[in-house]
Amino acid sequence: MKSLYLILSNPRYFAPAFVFSSLNIWFGTWAIYIPSVKDKLSIDKADLGIALFFMAFGVFTVFPVASKIIDKIGVGKTTWWGVIFCTITALMPLAAPSYELLCASLFLFGVANGITDIAMNTLVTELEKEDNVQFMSATHGFFSLGGVIAGLGSFLIPVIGHPVLHMGLIAVPVLLVNLFFRGQYVLKRSAPIEKEPFSLKLFKPLFFLGLIGFVSFASEGAVVDWSALYLKEVTLAPEHLFGAGFLAFSTTMTLGRFLGDGISERIGSVKILALGAIVAIMGYVGVLSGITLVAIMGFALTGLGFSVIVPELFRIGGKVKGVDSAQGIAFIAGTGYLGFLSGPVLLGFLAEEYSLTSSFWTLLACAALVLSVTTILKREGR
Repeated sequence: MKSLYLILSNPRYFAPAFVFSSLNIWFGTWAIYIPSVKDKLSIDKADLGIALFFMAFGVFTVFPVASKIIDKIGVGKTTWWGVIFCTITALMPLAAPSYELLCASLFLFGVANGITDIAMNTLVTELEKEDNVQFMSATHGFFSLGGVIAGLGSFLIPVIGHPVLHMGLIAVPVLLVNLFFRGQYVLKRSAPIEKEPFSLKLFKPLFFLGLIGFVSFASEGAVVDWSALYLKEVTLAPEHLFGAGFLAFSTTMTLGRFLGDGISERIGSVKILALGAIVAIMGYVGVLSGITLVAIMGFALTGLGFSVIVPELFRIGGKVKGVDSAQGIAFIAGTGYLGFLSGPVLLGFLAEEYSLTSSFWTLLACAALVLSVTTILKREGR
């Protein structure tokens, strides 16, 4: 909890942490309206999967150039412009009157999410190195807190009754808070480092971290995109509980990330990755029970398990010797988002061909894969 106190007591650290929250408030609010968008446009699960692919495509178009943009205009300015871009594009998918415009708007939303994600993680890495502090996990806790806020907003769906209005009521106050704190980071630039030429020795640790990132983000993306439909169609949950899986997942992920920095200091990076994978496996067993309340508890355990994995990957990736922090984070983010956004697409086709249950069995196997990769990292001495 030391890192949480650090953030809450110092605007220098709270400012980037709130950007993390903002990103998931926008994305989570979109996510809780996915069933409504699906029904409004009369599309099936496979069509929805393709639409989500366009968001993934938008993210990946920015990854190859993200580090160059950050180096050119500065990590602080890139973060701020990402906030503005996200605010605008978050409204577009919910307002799309056709399937084609839904795909186009999700592409732009993906571009905005991608550049903001890399910039804000690079910003935190630079602050950690400059100030000799650890608060990466806690900032990801603020990201999850944004999901909690968005999940709580699902209870307002019957009251507001309009997706675009709902997003607008959320997006404008979030933008104003970011505007107030932007001065804490907007002029920040990454510290120069002595880069080394590409070699397999440099790439090897990034490869294993990227593999863990891929399957971890795929699981997180699946919960965001498919948990509401899973509770609706598999466990036959009542309408007011459709968003409960995402809410439970986000709540425990928030709590776990606020504790993650301290746990990492005590047991080390590899052990915390393995511990997270074990808890996530237990969570998926609960989800696959098919019982509404047990499944919601399973989503909660899954969130707790993955809570400590992702920030640890970014922390390690941003500090690989001989690699620019923005490039290392871009690689982790790139492989991670490949899972986060394209994973649910593949799961959508799997759900359409077989069932949503088979999709979550696949995610259980992914969590087991994370656990097995941590044994390789342990042998490598990471």
